[in-house]
Amino acid sequence: MTEAVKGPASYFPSIEKKYGRPVAEWKAIIRSSSLTRHMELVSAHGLGHGHANALVAHTLAEDSGK
Repeated sequence: MTEAVKGPASYFPSIEKKYGRPVAEWKAIIRSSSLTRHMELVSAHGLGHGHANALVAHTLAEDSGK
């Protein structure tokens, strides 16, 4: 039995479905941005707040090794 995905990654399937881009592409956009603050990144690309927050939180956590 597979364990359910929790946390920010639980949003990824709906993000891909709604916006038509793979999560890897969104992460690349976040990483290449000149913006560095969490809320600046959340506001930058026209995604819904929850989806953007999940992408930014997950990407920044990955990059910080958490």
